[in-house]
Amino acid sequence: MEIDLMILLPLLAILYTVYYYLTKDNKYFHDKPIPSMAVQPLFGSSGRLMMKKTSFHEWIIEIYNKYPLVKVFGMHDFTAPVFVVRDPELIKRIGVKDFDYFVNHRPIFGTSEVTNSHSLFNKTLIALNDQKWRDMRATLSPAFTGSKMRQMFELVGECCENMVKFYKDEVRTKGGSQEHEMKNVFTRFANDVIATCAFGIKVDSLRNAENDFYENGRKMMMFQRPIVMAKVFGFRLAPKLMAWLGLDLFDREQNKYFTEIIKDTVRTRDAHGIVRHDMVNLLMQARKGALKNQKETKEEEEVKGFATVEESEVGRVQVGKGMEMSELEMVAQCLIFFLAGFDTVSTCLTFLAYELTVNREVQDKLYEEIRQTKESLGGGPLTYDAVQKMPYMDMVVSEGLRMWSPAPSTDRLCVRDYVVDDGENLKFTIDKGTAVFFPIAGLHHDPKYYPNPNKFDPERFSPENRDKINPSTYLPFGIGPRNCIGSRFALMEVKAIIYYMLMEFTFEKTSNTQIPLQLGKGFAGMRSEKGVHVELRPRKH
Repeated sequence: MEIDLMILLPLLAILYTVYYYLTKDNKYFHDKPIPSMAVQPLFGSSGRLMMKKTSFHEWIIEIYNKYPLVKVFGMHDFTAPVFVVRDPELIKRIGVKDFDYFVNHRPIFGTSEVTNSHSLFNKTLIALNDQKWRDMRATLSPAFTGSKMRQMFELVGECCENMVKFYKDEVRTKGGSQEHEMKNVFTRFANDVIATCAFGIKVDSLRNAENDFYENGRKMMMFQRPIVMAKVFGFRLAPKLMAWLGLDLFDREQNKYFTEIIKDTVRTRDAHGIVRHDMVNLLMQARKGALKNQKETKEEEEVKGFATVEESEVGRVQVGKGMEMSELEMVAQCLIFFLAGFDTVSTCLTFLAYELTVNREVQDKLYEEIRQTKESLGGGPLTYDAVQKMPYMDMVVSEGLRMWSPAPSTDRLCVRDYVVDDGENLKFTIDKGTAVFFPIAGLHHDPKYYPNPNKFDPERFSPENRDKINPSTYLPFGIGPRNCIGSRFALMEVKAIIYYMLMEFTFEKTSNTQIPLQLGKGFAGMRSEKGVHVELRPRKH
């Protein structure tokens, strides 16, 4: 009996400790003057999502609509309390005006200060905190100006032309038009763009489908794998333990592969004085403090797309001689460009292809603008300036990003106590260390801001209508100083490939085209349930 008690008492103590840890914040919102969602064991308020009852996109819309009359409500993400901000003015205040209270993203996927120092993800711009983030943002910001995009556009254009040639050759060899799953098509395209622009190497993921660069990238993006999901749970519930175990979100094999590419490229360029207009070159300049902010021309200011986000003063501040950026930090920045380009851009293009396929009148109108643009170029290759001067293209892409924002939400971490006071009847404190959610998909599908939100209607973003849109209700690239640094690059890439593809093909429905589109359920990313199947039918010029 004594032996049993000696075993039982420590076991009970351990169970109680675990229970306390998992439930200690369950009543966090009870003394706040805002409603809060019910809490379930372990999953918090996100049980439906974690049990794959709904998609992330639809879940964000669902919780956004749960409390239609409030500005803020509470929920629990796993065990952590989170404030969900619905009110555009409060989003602007938190994201822009009072940014210093919310300078960081919440620690997730091994990005907290306690994670292991060898983690590549921990060194990416998105994961850095406080002054380290400010320095890195200021160092990288000059690499993403309009003038730098113009220099890099030729590399993007080569990838576009290569892709179109591949599918035209396929028509000739196989005879007639072919059906394709568009996520696969655009993932390979985005892979090749990032390979050439961010890593300085040329790959052809269409003709060489299993090339090492694509395969390593694909493995890195397989967030649905059980081992990756286990790491996600681990980083969320026990980050110190994960750091002690020396674990990273990404496998060592992929980390090593991409690290070696950058190291070899930098060594070769330094040794032979090679200059190439790509991200590696810009990062090498940044390391030497030779990358400076340039004031954009009046023309560049006028032709930016609607979705392009402005760089804040944080990014415009010069940091003297530039950061002392290690090789590993350089690799990390290339890695985050890769992750964003590989998945976010291909996701945007996949859903845009779907909308163009099922909305033929939009596709035809966009083709007419493309045809006129090509005539204005005298039949020559597309240029960055020509892309920027296509108003209907910008309207179509902006609406695609509204309906199917690749990031359904974004977050901020409160770094010191912040008092919310709307001057009416709402006053409470967001405590230091608590996370804030901006429900992007919810805002984008709110009929108060976008009438008939489930209709794909590019006219919302026409020159006559765009002034009616509250900027704080349109957040495909986030808001404030921590917005997406690569919005120009992403939009340039999306518009360029749509131009080249629609110039040569029409997008046609097939018996496998799922209408209406159903989203894949679960936490990981925006994806369709059964793929987006489209026939690429050659145009008769």
